Amino acid sequence: MTGTLSGLSNSDLQSLIAALRTERLSAPYSALQVARFVPGSVADPIQSSLVSLSESGFSEKQIATVMELILSDRSEQFAEPPIDLVTSGPEAPGITNRDTSVVVRELFAHAKQSVLVIGYAVYQGQQVFEALASRMEEVPSLQVRFFLNVPRPDNDTTPSEILVARFKQRFKDKQWPSGCRLPEVYYDPRSVADDVPVRSSLHAKCVVVDSRKVFVSSANFTEAGQERNIEVGLKIESEWLAKRITTHFSHLHDYGLAERAF
Repeated sequence: MTGTLSGLSNSDLQSLIAALRTERLSAPYSALQVARFVPGSVADPIQSSLVSLSESGFSEKQIATVMELILSDRSEQFAEPPIDLVTSGPEAPGITNRDTSVVVRELFAHAKQSVLVIGYAVYQGQQVFEALASRMEEVPSLQVRFFLNVPRPDNDTTPSEILVARFKQRFKDKQWPSGCRLPEVYYDPRSVADDVPVRSSLHAKCVVVDSRKVFVSSANFTEAGQERNIEVGLKIESEWLAKRITTHFSHLHDYGLAERAF
């Protein structure tokens, strides 16, 4: 019954609701009467649904309420999501978007429980991650995990353990604010694997904060990516999306597809 009603357009539902509430449409609901308010192609199945609801004890106003609930459910499902457009680089005239560097600092500075950072390239990280390192000092219980790319240059034959050791030292010495608590850092071992003809890269750029706020961007965690390059990203308030991303990367580690560097 309600399945047939849920197939109607919003305008047809609104037309029926108005007719039912003003009793221009009432039991016993003839097909001719129903056809005054909905297209002829759906009049017969709608008439059958109305008759079935009436025989089940639904009054005109109660049927109208059912239709209003269908409309309300639709509006909740398709309401504009809480999404901000975030950009780096020059502003287009007449357009005001949120700046990448500002959004990233805000996300880090207000984190309360957890931060997940996923990145391809990090450069001048001491500046980029300053707000996060400070927040980690302010909130000792804050869990911070990084999934970063460990690159192997073309034609390089350095053993993978040496490449990872160099990456670890470089991150601690140059990419993280000095003297601050370190995050957990993970990497994809395929990117530095020995004797592999085709390697992978951890190319995603994403931040998830407190299992609720998600920032996905083309921008690397570099001064250029955060401020100068033309980059586009989306900041999204979504517990569902945040959980999916967090679970995805957690499983990569759980199943041995991402290794912890430190």
